Amino acid sequence: MQHITKGIQIGLLCVLFSFCSNPKEKAKKDHFKLFYTVSAEKWTEALPVGNGSLGAMIYGGVEKEHIQFNEETLWEGKPHDYAHKDAYKYLDTIRQLLADGKQNEATKLANKEFMSVPLRQIHYQPFGDLYIDFQGHENYSGYIRDLDIENAIATVSYKVDDVKYKREVFSSFPDQAMVVHLTANQSKALHFEIWLDAIHEDKQLITNGNSQTLGVKIKDGVLKGISTIKVDTDGVVKVEDGKLKIAEASKATVYLSAATNYVNFNDVSANPNQIVKESLSKLEGTAYEQIKESHIKDYQTLYNRFQIDFGDNGKSKLTTDKRIFDFWKNADDPQLISLYVQYARYLTIASSRPGTKPPTLQGLWNDKIKPPWFSSYTTNINLEMNYWPVEVANLSECHEPLFDFIEDLSKTGENVSKEHYDAKGWIVHHNVDIWRGAAPVNNANHGIWLGGGAWLCSHIWEHYLFTKDEKFLKERYPLMKEAAVFYADFLYEDPKTGYLISTPSNSPEIGGLVSAPTMDHQLIRALFRSVVVASNILGEDESFSKKLQAMIPKIAPNKIGKHGQLQEWLEDKDDPNSHHRHVSHLWAVYPGNEINYEETPDLMKAAKQSLEYRGDNGTGWSLAWKVDFWARFKDGNRAYKLLNILLSPAEIPERKIRGGSYPNLFDAHPPFQIDGNFGAAAGIIEMLIQSHLGKIEILPALPDALPNGNISGVCARGGFELAFEWKNGVLKSVEVLSKNGEKCTLVYKDKVIEFDTESGQTYKFDELLNKK
Repeated sequence: MQHITKGIQIGLLCVLFSFCSNPKEKAKKDHFKLFYTVSAEKWTEALPVGNGSLGAMIYGGVEKEHIQFNEETLWEGKPHDYAHKDAYKYLDTIRQLLADGKQNEATKLANKEFMSVPLRQIHYQPFGDLYIDFQGHENYSGYIRDLDIENAIATVSYKVDDVKYKREVFSSFPDQAMVVHLTANQSKALHFEIWLDAIHEDKQLITNGNSQTLGVKIKDGVLKGISTIKVDTDGVVKVEDGKLKIAEASKATVYLSAATNYVNFNDVSANPNQIVKESLSKLEGTAYEQIKESHIKDYQTLYNRFQIDFGDNGKSKLTTDKRIFDFWKNADDPQLISLYVQYARYLTIASSRPGTKPPTLQGLWNDKIKPPWFSSYTTNINLEMNYWPVEVANLSECHEPLFDFIEDLSKTGENVSKEHYDAKGWIVHHNVDIWRGAAPVNNANHGIWLGGGAWLCSHIWEHYLFTKDEKFLKERYPLMKEAAVFYADFLYEDPKTGYLISTPSNSPEIGGLVSAPTMDHQLIRALFRSVVVASNILGEDESFSKKLQAMIPKIAPNKIGKHGQLQEWLEDKDDPNSHHRHVSHLWAVYPGNEINYEETPDLMKAAKQSLEYRGDNGTGWSLAWKVDFWARFKDGNRAYKLLNILLSPAEIPERKIRGGSYPNLFDAHPPFQIDGNFGAAAGIIEMLIQSHLGKIEILPALPDALPNGNISGVCARGGFELAFEWKNGVLKSVEVLSKNGEKCTLVYKDKVIEFDTESGQTYKFDELLNKK
């Protein structure tokens, strides 16, 4: 590589860049919308809005609008400790059975004596449905519905005779309410009936004046919810047949608030009536335009930080469902790729705001009493994948709900550590619900997985690496330390090899109950290393740090097997014909970094062989993970091939592929899981910038299909924010904002530039990076 070092870089900064176009200015030329010319018939065609806690799916019907909504704390169940008392008494026996090759016996014993009480957790619940009936709107024209993700507003518009009707829907974070604004462009032309309902058995409706209140009680649990709508209109409001009837209006605004009695996983004493009443009372006397403006300003404070543009070949003029279909046939729609990234950022802002709960498998949205996989927090990849793009895509605050979630688990997981492993610290297994169950659930053949605490803590460390916020690190470091305390107690010296191994455990969700899955060891090493560094930064826990440093080299290492593959287990027993959706033993490639081209090229080659064996098909989130892997392997074209599969229609049988995208761009596992949206967005950005090895590499895996583009507001580890532009596959200009004054190393192809920085200063480069 050609190096340009500190001695000469000062003269190259800024001066050369003065003749270049500004990538920040170019990046915002696209207008990002999902749009359609027909209303939604299915839930996966409806359009999502959310403010972190209150979400809705908008169908956009003409004669009858249906808006299905959720409030994030409405779940089945009640406060409960899932730990199995004295389960640890069977731990040594289970370990010995596995060591003796008696997997079936070990699994049987674990299922009987080691699992959660009860065995299964509980379901996230839908809250209710808002219906609006428009009589006389059967014959209409000019129908358009869209989701403007630059303003976080869903819109429906059409004409009946000479009257143009329009509806705007958004969920406001500052006002903690969902807002539906209806207009007609002629006086007294707006007439409709509106009411609430729910699919819960135990529900009540009270209608009074210009408001209606829905009360629901969860059948299997202690939670209850209250939702109220209020109508503000220049028309006439009446109550008829349990509905609000609005007539002779030109505009009407409907405000919806919802709450439950949930306070936290140990407390259900909240008063939802009072919460809803106070929320709506704050809106009284405030004009719709002001509420809308406040919503947009708040949203764009986050959204506008980051822009991405791959160009537009005209296909953005097509409806979104048509674009998805066409992308399957011909993956040539660069604007769809940038739209997909921004849509993921939109979904993040809609489902993960400070003070709210993390997004579940389905984000904030669910329309079923018994949703797939409980619509839970699945911690053996899916929850973590939800947060992969957050830091790099400049939404750092949206990471906070996950840190609060980890704080909860450190409490429930402490008892699980004690009862199941006779260990200190805290642990969580593969699935979690609103009550923060941390014990192994469902079945020992996949439920006893030991990597949850380590993987979740990697997000604390990543947040620090991106922000360099030592105050944050000091606050959250105890969570990392106590997770490490557990693993330090739990690791078991294998009598055959002398290695420290994780047993019993799983390699999610393949191979059953085993000893020494590779993924566990990668995760534990990564946690130990981060705790050691954090301890040194903070000047704390020197003796514990030394203990971890001594243990790290004793943990079972990554190994290369007889097929040239990275072994998934300590034993060389991988099946090269397995095309399983999980590729867990490649965690150290992405999102980890232990395996990389610079330090471990042989392991990188083996990991790549493992991924080749798994193949290019898969469920939605699995396809997304493979995009990230191929980006780390610096094969942009292979990553793009996976995007072609992921962004193809999910419900066309002749594709003969499980994963894909629904018409509303929701990721299809199938059914819908939101993790693929986030994971693929992270992978797209990973093609453009990587910063996991102490340097910032630009365009490391640029696919041929995206030869032109620019990006701004993209973040890198070390506290840097970048903007850069490329044309015909060649980097043209770069800006680097240093937020913390760290030393910066830029890499582009065979060029390396190293320079010191000052906090708050921007450094600019152009053709320098492209010279031979």
